Amino acid sequence: MADTVTVNLTNCDREPIHVPGSIQPHGCLIACDKAGATIERHSANAADMLSVSGEMVGVRLDEVFGRELAHTLRNAIATAGDPARPALRHGLQLPSGGRFDVSIHTFESHAIFEFEPVVAANDQPLEVARMLISRIRNIGNVDELLERSARLIHALLGYDRVMIYQFEQDGAGKVISEHKRRDLESFKGQYFPASDIPRQARILYVKNTIRVISDANDVRVPILPELEEAHSPIDLSFAHLRSVSPVHCEYLRNMGVGASMSISIIVEGELWGLIACHHYSPKALSMPQRIAAETFGEFFSLHLSALRQKEIVEKSRAVRRSLDRFLQQAAYHQDIRQLLRSSLEDFWRMLPTDGAGLWLGGVWTVVGAGPSQMDAARLAEIVADKTAGKVWSTRQLAADLPALDLSSVQIAGVIAIPLSQRSRDYLFFFRKEMVQTLNWAGNPEKSYETGPLGDRLTPRKSFAIWKETVRDQAQPWSPSDVEVADAIRAVLVEIVLHHNELIADERGKADVRQRMLNEELNHRVKNILSVIKSLVGQPIDAAQDIGSYVDALKGRIQALALAHDQIVRSGDGGMLRDLLVAELRPYRNGENSNIQLDGPSVWLDARSFSVMALILHEMTTNAAKYGALSSDGGTLAVQWRRIENGDCEIRWTERGGPPVAQPSRSGFGSILIGRSVAYELGGESSIGYPPTGLEGYFRIPSASIQADEGSEAGRAIEDVELPTLGAEQLDFTDVELLLVEDQMLIAADVEAMLAAHGLHKVTTSPSVAEALRKLEKFTPDIAILDVNLGTGTSLPVAQELIRRGIPLVFATGYTDRSIIPANLDVPVLRKPYEVSALIGTLAKMLSER
Repeated sequence: MADTVTVNLTNCDREPIHVPGSIQPHGCLIACDKAGATIERHSANAADMLSVSGEMVGVRLDEVFGRELAHTLRNAIATAGDPARPALRHGLQLPSGGRFDVSIHTFESHAIFEFEPVVAANDQPLEVARMLISRIRNIGNVDELLERSARLIHALLGYDRVMIYQFEQDGAGKVISEHKRRDLESFKGQYFPASDIPRQARILYVKNTIRVISDANDVRVPILPELEEAHSPIDLSFAHLRSVSPVHCEYLRNMGVGASMSISIIVEGELWGLIACHHYSPKALSMPQRIAAETFGEFFSLHLSALRQKEIVEKSRAVRRSLDRFLQQAAYHQDIRQLLRSSLEDFWRMLPTDGAGLWLGGVWTVVGAGPSQMDAARLAEIVADKTAGKVWSTRQLAADLPALDLSSVQIAGVIAIPLSQRSRDYLFFFRKEMVQTLNWAGNPEKSYETGPLGDRLTPRKSFAIWKETVRDQAQPWSPSDVEVADAIRAVLVEIVLHHNELIADERGKADVRQRMLNEELNHRVKNILSVIKSLVGQPIDAAQDIGSYVDALKGRIQALALAHDQIVRSGDGGMLRDLLVAELRPYRNGENSNIQLDGPSVWLDARSFSVMALILHEMTTNAAKYGALSSDGGTLAVQWRRIENGDCEIRWTERGGPPVAQPSRSGFGSILIGRSVAYELGGESSIGYPPTGLEGYFRIPSASIQADEGSEAGRAIEDVELPTLGAEQLDFTDVELLLVEDQMLIAADVEAMLAAHGLHKVTTSPSVAEALRKLEKFTPDIAILDVNLGTGTSLPVAQELIRRGIPLVFATGYTDRSIIPANLDVPVLRKPYEVSALIGTLAKMLSER
């Protein structure tokens, strides 16, 4: 039989408490088949409590209770789909005249009926639950919720002591709120080891959220028939009358407790804690009281979860505001190191700790509890060797860093935040050993009874065991603590200290970072994105295939990228001739150029440069598909000049191509060419279709341009050096390429470009760590590295490739090479990637190798 197994402290964590084979005596239990037809088992007190005569096992439910009552009970089975939510029938009158509250649930192969005598006819569980919930629903913080709830449960249920008990990350529990009789000692603040509540008990606390023990003197009522006759024990995981482990009963008796009740606190599906009630004499809750308490517990759990999330959000906002203020100060502060030292207390307030320290440039600054300068130097050295530039934390410093002894200041927990990738500067947060911050909450003279299993099962001994267990340990770092540390690191490393290091290195990289954060540049980027959105949102011609549409869209976006790159690089616009060269250079025809550019130096401002980039891209694409650049004998002449009022006239003349005719319909490209100059710049544009070839005219107002000294008249397009593949295309079939790119969509786009030119063996990595791991297993023929990977750079990968003699190409969205060390002389591709430049660069490097 399940309840005959000897249970002691060595095997209590394996005790099958869900199949005890017995129930508590304040009610009785009947188990039928799942349909509720025939009684298969019953508690030994069922016949007497229900006034039933004769044998019950094997008897139909109708014969015991009558057809009408049996029908009511079977109907309840149909509504009891979830065993954790039993069907309830209050005040049922049995044929014998007795009145009972009945709980019905089905589990495995049984329908289980629990009968409890009605003790208070006026109990209204819904009304009681509503009253309790109304008292806490508007509470706005966790501490008040805990305090008020303990008082309410004490007043409602009349237990001598009500505690709210929270589980720590290691399973240990702490009493965080309490309301009790005045003559009782307090347990508030007391810790208990995780072993006080075994694993299987915690599982049942999640399944069945309320647990009542009516008499701790371990009075058990067996379930009949016994195990040998029934072949298997009945699972009582969801039964409220389930009897209690003898170990737990002894624990209660040793404390003088005669009865208890607990309500599980479930937060995000996990057992967060318990509302635990103690009474110093036997006490049984009525079913309505129990249901009201269970309903209150569910609302309490939801409200607690909401308040905790609110606190996390508010804490995150407060930290972000503090970091933003620090950034504002750093933007105008000449000495970042001095600012950090003077702001140490501000950082300390961001985390619940006992102290904070800053090891910066060999100088130690500390507030609150912290080690000496010598110990801090040693700590920074050990952590730097251990963590490789990442946030590192421990709650047991003595175990994780045995070479370091901080016992003199009782420091047991540390979060270490690196201030750069290169130096050994750190911001530390410290927590003391947990037991140094605690006192026994009860009466130190109080003695407790000792049962057969020893004084281990008393509050004071349990607390002593917990203290021994957590020696040299600090309060665990919560996930939100680590998130705050990561946020601090992101600010210090990526913005402030990196900015300071760049100034010290005289590399000028800080200007790049500052320009990227410049409001004007942000405004321009938003404008460019708006234009791209308009391009993407244009309707697709029903006669156009999707491939052509995608190619056209890519080309337009590439033209915008070129314009934007030139604007950022120069500060405000660019040369008209540079724009023409960039658009037309793929279509030049050998040494005898079929493209002629003729005009003075004209500088377009940012707005006109972007507009003309799109227009010239459309003109070039149309000429290559349908016009002069689509045939061998075709030529194109582009001439521009300044007229008297300062405007710039551009004439586009195609000759020698296929016959031209005005299109029958206007697509998006035609609208772009015909309207953009007038609409965006206040200028003029027109397209003519004479038999000799297409002619275009554009007038850009003087307000959008300026002239430079000198002239570039008469220069042919081939005068500018262009990256080309050469006469023979390189075979990429057996080439292995490593691509380091942290943006998945960009990586996929590059892979597609390479595959279209026969390069299929591409290994992609989103981070430095993964790339280095892959390089341990294979050797690529060439590599493409995105310089900036968001939280760092790909320079460690570049150094490894150079060490191994593997050629590489950098890719960057920055407008200069300042982010790339001067000693790395490798090609740089501009992002977004342009297929001809990408393939041409790879072909050239592989052929040279």
